[in-house]
Amino acid sequence: MKKYVFWFVTGSQHLYGDETLKEVASNSQKIVSFFNESDEIAYEVISKPTVKTPDEITEVCIAANADSTCAGIITWMHTFSPSKMWINGLKQLNKPMLHLNTQFNRDIPWDTIDMDFMNTNQSAHGDREHGFIGTRMGIARKVIAGHYQDPKTIKRIGKWMNIAVVAFMGRDLKVLRFDDNMREVAVTEGDKVEAQIKLGWSINSYGIGDLVARMDQVTEEEIDALMEVYKEMYTIDEKVVADKDLFEAVRYQGKIEIAMKALLEEGGFGAFTDSFQVLHGMKQLPGLATQRMMEAGYGFGGEGDWKTAALTRVMKLMANNKDTSFMEDYTYHFEPGNEMILGAHMLEVCPTIAKDKPKIEVHPLGIGDKEAPARLVFNGKAGQAVCASLIDMGGRFRLIILEVEAVELPHEMPKLPVASVIWKPQPSMSVSAEAWIYAGGAHHTVFSYEVTTEDLIDWADMMGIEYVLINKDTNITQFKKELQLSDMLWKFRS
Repeated sequence: MKKYVFWFVTGSQHLYGDETLKEVASNSQKIVSFFNESDEIAYEVISKPTVKTPDEITEVCIAANADSTCAGIITWMHTFSPSKMWINGLKQLNKPMLHLNTQFNRDIPWDTIDMDFMNTNQSAHGDREHGFIGTRMGIARKVIAGHYQDPKTIKRIGKWMNIAVVAFMGRDLKVLRFDDNMREVAVTEGDKVEAQIKLGWSINSYGIGDLVARMDQVTEEEIDALMEVYKEMYTIDEKVVADKDLFEAVRYQGKIEIAMKALLEEGGFGAFTDSFQVLHGMKQLPGLATQRMMEAGYGFGGEGDWKTAALTRVMKLMANNKDTSFMEDYTYHFEPGNEMILGAHMLEVCPTIAKDKPKIEVHPLGIGDKEAPARLVFNGKAGQAVCASLIDMGGRFRLIILEVEAVELPHEMPKLPVASVIWKPQPSMSVSAEAWIYAGGAHHTVFSYEVTTEDLIDWADMMGIEYVLINKDTNITQFKKELQLSDMLWKFRS
């Protein structure tokens, strides 16, 4: 991700004269230098010459489009820049845009301020003109207002840059589906052609036999080496160590992992799916193997859910693969005043969200009619988090974002041998669940302590898709109205 850069484009006009334009250029360069020295900004910012005419603006926008390393542009109006000059350039720009509403000086120089200073430092004036044309043209962009040296401003800029790079990279995402989705399930279906047109995701199916054939090529020496990694990274259940058959189940997952990793790497895939209904030629459903692939940064979706698999990959990129996992709302806790949701899955929860060192255990699955698979068992940690679901509404995609508070597990669950996390949804169990169901949210989600609501909204805006938010301020009556208005808006837009 570090190879990508952002262009800093400052707007002005010839009206102010050469001396003022020199000052504008110098100040812009100083801002860029400050950004490049900041720890909050991970990507290089490149200062471009001040644009003063329609032709200069159009040229820089076209050049940004053509530069494969440019992940977006940051625009700032140091002075007044008549926004009709920007129309042709913005019509052609296809990179994410951040409109930075800042000012070179932090404070007003009370004792010395004069009209020359006012004319040179009129971002409060110029950025409003620039903002109007963005709104008039319906330009999807991020607006951040604040002094460029303010730590809060810098952090928001850095976060936006990261999302822009994720959006840029996500347009080349390839998803490998082992066969199809779970039979008769609606929400895991979707328009794969529309997903490639709108989001850039290439989703294609491969036979489970392709994985089985690759597993047959895995050597015992390769499995031995991987078992040493398992011993170092995780605790292996004593029962597994003492039982030859159980230990062999762990080795079998190692074989799956080695084969799966090879297929994903060779095909350039960033995400994958499988289904317990399609396991011909395999002894176990991939459990530990899938968890390990997610821990390495791959996206995953159970039962053939390619939308969630791709979204998992996207959110792992946003989070730098920290504290982010495929998830499923599994069961409710309806204790009055302490309502919670237990999130888990049959096997496949990513250990990046674990509170403590995960343990490798082997237990019967109870579904799929295969041998007992090895899996990592752990509890999630406490903290603020989000659950996100991407659904196909027929003609458009909708991203549903729920803010939650993950809590410490109130009681041990000794008979539940899966990884899990428990959370309190905002604003309450009943309101969040009703809103989620009205919005059409899936039972599969991506859960993250690291990704924020703002990150997801920025990504949705960049990708040109609908989003809805469920948080502490959600009111069901108002939420239903918002959904109705959103339906009309997006049908009109399409």
